[in-house]
Amino acid sequence: MPKKATTKDVKIKDGKALDKRLEEATKKLEEKFSGKDGKRHIVICGGTGCLSSNSQQIHDELIKEIKAHKLEDKVTVNLVGCFGFCSQGPFVKIYPEDTLYHGVKPEDAKRIIEEDIIGNKIVEDLLYVDPATKKKVTRQDDINFYKKQVRIALYGCGTINPEDIDESFGYDGMKAFCRALTMKPQEVIDEISKSGLRGRGGAGFPTGRKWQFALDQKSATKYVVCNGDEGDPGAFMDRSILEGNPVAVIEGMMIAGYAIGANQGYFYIRAEYPIACQRVEIALKELRQCGLLGKNILNSGFDFDISIRYGAGAFVCGEETALLNSIEGKRGMPRPKPPFPAVKGLWGKPTIINNVETLANVPYILREGWEKFAKIGTEKSKGTKVFALGGKVKNVGLVEVPMGTTLRTLIYDIGGGIQNDKMFQAIQTGGPSGGCLTIDELDVPIDYDSLVAHGSMMGSGGAIVMDEDNCMVDVAKFYMQFICDESCGKCSQCRIGTKRLLEIMDKITSGKATLSDIDKLHELAQSIQVGALCGLGQTAANPIISTLEKFHDVYIRHIVDKKCDAGICKDLISYHIDPEKCKKCSLCSRNCPVNAISGVVGKEAFKIDQNKCIKCGTCVAGCKFGAIYKE
Repeated sequence: MPKKATTKDVKIKDGKALDKRLEEATKKLEEKFSGKDGKRHIVICGGTGCLSSNSQQIHDELIKEIKAHKLEDKVTVNLVGCFGFCSQGPFVKIYPEDTLYHGVKPEDAKRIIEEDIIGNKIVEDLLYVDPATKKKVTRQDDINFYKKQVRIALYGCGTINPEDIDESFGYDGMKAFCRALTMKPQEVIDEISKSGLRGRGGAGFPTGRKWQFALDQKSATKYVVCNGDEGDPGAFMDRSILEGNPVAVIEGMMIAGYAIGANQGYFYIRAEYPIACQRVEIALKELRQCGLLGKNILNSGFDFDISIRYGAGAFVCGEETALLNSIEGKRGMPRPKPPFPAVKGLWGKPTIINNVETLANVPYILREGWEKFAKIGTEKSKGTKVFALGGKVKNVGLVEVPMGTTLRTLIYDIGGGIQNDKMFQAIQTGGPSGGCLTIDELDVPIDYDSLVAHGSMMGSGGAIVMDEDNCMVDVAKFYMQFICDESCGKCSQCRIGTKRLLEIMDKITSGKATLSDIDKLHELAQSIQVGALCGLGQTAANPIISTLEKFHDVYIRHIVDKKCDAGICKDLISYHIDPEKCKKCSLCSRNCPVNAISGVVGKEAFKIDQNKCIKCGTCVAGCKFGAIYKE
């Protein structure tokens, strides 16, 4: 028998047909959330983080229990996108009550079905407990982590099923594109320009101005490219948006294509993001099936389709011209600018390149109006910004806050403060291209200009928090190692200069440097900034410059005193056994992998041979009496 056609297979031929489809999808979704459809609906975080913590198994166990109790007609189960509060996942939410369970394990599925779904009783021990009030919280919106967030780019993430096109339609999907088709291309660009939207990929270039450059080019062929090559260490903003609501990003590309006169778009996504790739593929397929991608969309005369290109993990391909080379099948290396891609880009044709988060903002602006977007944020930095908040902060996760929110609010109100209540030391924003901000800068507002003025940058949105136990010299060395590994090698300033910077950092962390090496760091950093071909090379030395300025005494301590007070740089620390505390039990000696510890059981305190010790810390971890210390 032929396969039965589904709603998704029905071609949407014009605006009226789409309006009807959107109306039906919205009604269905409202009934789901409100319970008017007479069912209970379970959604589970299906972002990469929670999937790695067994959320797929939780999904499967819930399905199993539903079948066992013959509840298939009364309960649905779906994986959705990232809930954001990653350190408390996996999450399970139940509609229409809006009950939120955290830290769920596969073995909890049986209790959720039997106690909550069947017994209508909340599973108390799975509720989030507010650390301040010690009270249990049943709803997501009542958790402090979410209270100061505003979801625009993350709209729909953690709520809708990203693999069901009708749930995207029901959650305002394609409304902005419909409005765009009623406008002239110049009017669309004017609206984006008036909104104040700036690129969320790092540089912060005005989006409307970039689109205007491309519109002004006289060419029959133009392209729109979505940069999903998110490579900063600790960053997962774009990946989460693509996993949670890919249709919003696709809609942003479609609006961009209409605005500049392009008929072809390209997604450039890291192949290391298999869930994001899969969900984008599904969304593109479903949009083609219903006629919203392809020829003569909605009988408007506008043709537009999108293809996917998979990145192989080269950090430099996050740079827009290197990305273009990669799409063309060439080695991912940057091109000299000008000409800029908006003038001469993909295959020599006018091309606009926006990152995932930038494009996810576009539907909101066209749907709600530029005035509403422009009211959020600061004078020169409008809207919101998504951050991957990580490191030594209690509430690790995905955060979207209005521009102008202070670092203090991000770290302490939303992030919950520093793990183990230790002292905050710094936050690294902007990834390898950014810099560190210290305790004196906690009240700096998060916007493009303020961060740059304080020696850092917005970047794509990575935010790594460091406490008193971090060595800032080691942090700068880590980022320089990353840059060296990822340099494409095209220009000598980046290829050779960053290698020399790393060599000096190695000398400092191993106790072999002199004070003259600090002058060499400054001189090399300046040379690389001026001479490197692309933005990645030009900002490569930022972590070193930033830490040299703000943690100069730490560098001096490493160079002059040969000491790493954080105990991170192995060549500058040593382990010792306190004879007064030593119980002469030999446990440390027996655990030492290089036989560097000697003594007589029961008679003589044990000692560490500094020439043999490899500074692994095994002895410290194994000693139950706190007799071993490092200095």
